[in-house]
Amino acid sequence: MLTVDFDRLAVGAGDVVLDAGCGFGRHSMELLSRGAVVYSMDTDMESLRKTRYSMAMMTKEPRVRGSRYLVHFGDALNTPYKDESFDLIICAEVMEHVSDDDRACRELARVLKKNGRIAITVPTIFSEALYDVLTYEYFTSPGGHIRKYFPKELAAIMARNGLVLYGVGFKHAFHTVWWLIRSVVGLHHEAHPLTAAYHRFLHLGLYSGFMRRAESFFNYFFPKSIVLYAWKK
Repeated sequence: MLTVDFDRLAVGAGDVVLDAGCGFGRHSMELLSRGAVVYSMDTDMESLRKTRYSMAMMTKEPRVRGSRYLVHFGDALNTPYKDESFDLIICAEVMEHVSDDDRACRELARVLKKNGRIAITVPTIFSEALYDVLTYEYFTSPGGHIRKYFPKELAAIMARNGLVLYGVGFKHAFHTVWWLIRSVVGLHHEAHPLTAAYHRFLHLGLYSGFMRRAESFFNYFFPKSIVLYAWKK
C-alpha cells in the first residue's frame, strides 16, 4: 500500500533515497525494487526490526540481489546526515506526529541535494476533523497525531524551507472508511467484527486491480492522505 507515486517522484536506479519515518518499510521496499540505494529511518524499534527483516529477505531475490540499504534509528528533527546527502526523500505520514514540523521540514531540506525531489504526505484535513469529532481517542492516544493540516499550511512550511511544489496527489479513500469505522466502534476495539470484516476487504484490495482502480476514483472525493511533491531550489 504505497502513498507516494514513485513515477511522479522520478525514482531511478542508483538514486540515494531517504525514507524518513519508514514505519514497516512499505516505501523502502518499493525503492529497493527500483534499484535505489535506500536509507530507512525511524524512531520505533519494532518497525525498524520488521523493515530490516523485509529488506534482508528482498535482497535474496535475484532481481534485487546486491542492492544497498541501511535501516537505522533516527529522528527527523535531527537527522545524522551531512548537508545534501540524498537525491530523493520520502516523508510519509510523519509531520502530523512530530513536535516541531517546521524544524523537521528544514532538516529534510538540509539533507536533500540541490534540485533533489521530496514527497511529504499527511492525512487530509477532512478525515482528521471527522475522526476528531467521532472519538476523543484519535488525538489523545500516545504516539498519535498532534495536529491537522490544511494543504496550504504544509505547502507554506515547505516553501519557507526552499522546497518548490510541483505536484499534488490524493490517496487511500478506502482507508478513510477504515478509520471511520474504528472511530465509531472505538480505536481500542481492533477485534470488533465490523473492524475485522473491513480489514479483510482492505487486504483483498491489495491483490485486486479492480479495487485499486475503484479507490483511485474515490480518491477524488474522500482521500485519507494528501501528497505534496516538491524540489529543492
